Formats: sequence, C-alpha cells, structure tokens
Amino acid sequence: MHKPVSDRVAQLGVCVLAALFWQCIPALAQTPAAYPNRPIHLLVPFPAGGAADLVARAIAKPLGEAMGQSVVVDNKPGADGAIAAEAVAKAPPDGYTLFMATYGAMSAVPAMRKTLPYDVVTDFTPITSTGKFAFFLFAHPSVPANNLPELISYVHQHPGSLNYATGNTGAIVATAELATSAHLEMTHIPYKGEVPAMNDFLAGRVQLMFATPANALPWVREGKLKALVTLQEQRSPLLPQVPTMAESGLKNLAIVPWSGIFGPAKLPAPVTQRLHDEINAILQRPDIAAAFAQQGFEAHGSSPAQLDAYLKEQLLVWHEAIRLAGIQPE
Repeated sequence: MHKPVSDRVAQLGVCVLAALFWQCIPALAQTPAAYPNRPIHLLVPFPAGGAADLVARAIAKPLGEAMGQSVVVDNKPGADGAIAAEAVAKAPPDGYTLFMATYGAMSAVPAMRKTLPYDVVTDFTPITSTGKFAFFLFAHPSVPANNLPELISYVHQHPGSLNYATGNTGAIVATAELATSAHLEMTHIPYKGEVPAMNDFLAGRVQLMFATPANALPWVREGKLKALVTLQEQRSPLLPQVPTMAESGLKNLAIVPWSGIFGPAKLPAPVTQRLHDEINAILQRPDIAAAFAQQGFEAHGSSPAQLDAYLKEQLLVWHEAIRLAGIQPE
C-alpha cells in the first residue's frame, strides 16, 4: 500500500535537511571558534634574514599569540618566489598554509614568464596588505661614484666594467629599467636572495645592487657600502642624505616593492576574516610599526577586496615596467 503524498513529502524534507546538515559540517568546523587547532605555516619566498623574512617573523609571533597556536615561518626560496607561491596555491584551503607574498611572485614573475604553475588572481585568497619595502641602489666603495650622476658618467666611460647583483625580481627590473633609461652597459650576476649576494658584494666581486636596507644598512654605516639613490618618492629617514631618483636627475621608476598575505583559493570567509582582523591589529601596533621602520618597511593593512584590486593593478604596472625595461618574457 502506498504512503500518502504528505508522508512522502515529509520524509523527503527530512532527507534534504539531513543532507544539508552534513554538508555544513566542514564549514562549521572552519568558523573562528574552531580555527585554528594546530600550527599555522607562513611561507616566505626568500632565505632567512632578508627583508620579507624579517617582516614575516615580526608578524608571526604576535599572530600566534592572538590565534592561540604557533605560526611557523617556512622559508622556501627560489624561482623568484614562484616555488613558495606554487606550494601555497596547491595547499588545502583550510587556513593552515599562508603566503607572505611579495611583488616578486605576484607582480613581476607573472610579467616576466610566459607560463607559471599558478594564477595570481584565481589561485589565491587575498587576506591583507602588509606594506611596502624601501629600495636603494648600493655600491661597493671601489666604485668611484658617490651619487647616481657620477655612476652614470663612470659606466659611460667604462662600459662593461661593473657587475651588478640581483636578489629578487624587483632588483632585476629596477636595474634593467635604469640601464635602459641611462644607456648603461653592465654585467648581471643573479642570486637567490639579497642575503646570498651580500658576501660577494662586500668582497667587491659585484659592485652594484638594488636592495632593501634590511641587509645593506649596517654595512653602509660601517663605510663598507655606499647608498647612491632611493627609489622612494621621498628621502628615507633611515638614510636622509641619500637623494631620490627625481633629485638625481632621472624620473622615478614605476615599480613598487609591496607585500601582502594570501591563502589558497577558496579559503573560508570566516577564516579569512579572522586572519585579516588579527594581522591588521598587529600592523597597527606602535612597537611593530617602529620595528618595521628600522628596516625601511612601511607597514599598512588593507581589506581583502583592496588587496585584490591592488594585485590586479600591479600586474598591469609591472607588465609595462618590464616592457619599458626591454626585458623579454621567458
């Protein structure tokens, strides 16, 4: 005997509610109340001791305290940040693998390579901006130039005599753009980061390098390196005697050395919001801002939507900068 239609409808309703309940369990498990319940890994695309690493470690400790779980900084250098970026893009979207991203992996590399194992727009969840890095052109004391016009004059008179180091894509593009605009002939020596380049730089095996002050500033103060120009729009309080590009007679380079924190794509909204709130609170702390300022890092947060928009804007900026620098995507 068949059951009445009303009974069958009621049974169907119970089944639908049960299915919805079980589908919601994974999402419920990712609410801020349940997350995190194990250590979080923050991947850095450069070796320990570099500017991005120092910023990541300054954030990791207070973030771990706020989240109730340790935040482990994992250094995954190589391929201009693409190795770390790929690892995050392929990680489960559960909030336990985060990326201390910089302009290298997210702006420059996509413009400099024809193919990548990740898509910066679709394979990541923006969480918050963290700030911008200061960038200077440093020279070894053996270079007989104390400012950018003197450097340009010297290279014109001695083409090919200087080697320049690069530890990231920002340095590659900045030097190429400078060389193109000023018609400089120099030899490029690439490294996997600023820290590995520093020994050769101090020894004079390479004579020029665009770099953050985190690694070079102590040597400038000891007279073992010279700072010729800053890429910032205004002089840096770290080296107030060093002029800007505009003050040195050249227009400012288009690139901006920025950083932000991302997770894998499809990170649950409650997890994204929790991380955003905690990291932004850390960035606003006076002690953190002061520590960053000593490294030439200007800390500022953003909403996920603002970081997403900035990411897309910077992709266009870096594509144009690379074109103007005469760099051919590989």
